[in-house]
Amino acid sequence: MSVQIGNIDLGDFPLLLAPMEDVSDPPFRYVCKQNGADLMYTEFISSEGLIRDAAKSRQKLDIFEYERPIGIQIFGSDIEHMREATEIATAAGPDLMDINYGCPVKNVACRGAGASLLQDIDKMVAMTSAVVKATHLPVTVKTRLGWDDNTKNVYEVAERLQDVGIQALTIHGRTRAQMYKGVADWTLIHQIRKNPRIKIPIFGNGDIDSPQKAAEWRMQYEVDGMMIGRAAIGYPWIFREVKHYFKTGEMLAPPTIAERVDVCRTHLEKSIAWKGPKTGIFEMRRHYSNYFKGLDHFKEYRMKLVVADTFEQIDEILHRVTEHYSEQMA
Repeated sequence: MSVQIGNIDLGDFPLLLAPMEDVSDPPFRYVCKQNGADLMYTEFISSEGLIRDAAKSRQKLDIFEYERPIGIQIFGSDIEHMREATEIATAAGPDLMDINYGCPVKNVACRGAGASLLQDIDKMVAMTSAVVKATHLPVTVKTRLGWDDNTKNVYEVAERLQDVGIQALTIHGRTRAQMYKGVADWTLIHQIRKNPRIKIPIFGNGDIDSPQKAAEWRMQYEVDGMMIGRAAIGYPWIFREVKHYFKTGEMLAPPTIAERVDVCRTHLEKSIAWKGPKTGIFEMRRHYSNYFKGLDHFKEYRMKLVVADTFEQIDEILHRVTEHYSEQMA
């Protein structure tokens, strides 16, 4: 059975790339798409920023043909502003709109946006309804189990948001109070998936960091697909590895040093093409340690990579990384 969101066909068990602030930009999305991500989202975008025409918010609306299907994710605390932001985002031409009701960070949740709306389901329902009515695109939602252990209300949230027209729901298996600590609990996600009233796809999110776990939780929790976030940072191969394991029951060989360097270089090239050399090179610096995690004595190379300020210099260092570590592993 194919998973559908509106008229978007995502195949039989889609893998989604989570929208992550300062990570899920077009260069990062490119390398994830190349490695098998089925559906991706922009970084979350402030409704206030879109309405004010803030440059940073506007830039996050950039999407490219190769990314499709892609959703634009917005967040905010004011219903009318969310409606206006939906119209602005729809004009950017995504395949779907997504609302963030899951972000736990203080400057979002304590301003009445993101996970904060789990404390006011009536307002969440009204806001969702306004967004659904403001666009011709399918609307999806990402949320958490609840605000804290005493208010795990996502079962009710799922029913009520489906009633006002959302077409898929992603649930992160933690409460807002947990932030990203502890272990994600998918039992409530499973209960929602088994609820006979729920007809929309339910995607699970939280702690999927290996093909074996993805396969085990797919069977155990019976979700329609999975959203992967932190495990893809510096390791976009997670998508192809999970898919290969689903298909064959075998682990795909990990990427070689040459592959790691190639994908890192592609990410850098896309970053420069999108943001210009100065910002593109600067913002890529946070990714090097992730791409080369686990390599002995990599710190020396990382220090060189984060001070290099031209593509040519970085390219030269990456060549040396390939040579040095390929010899070591030969």
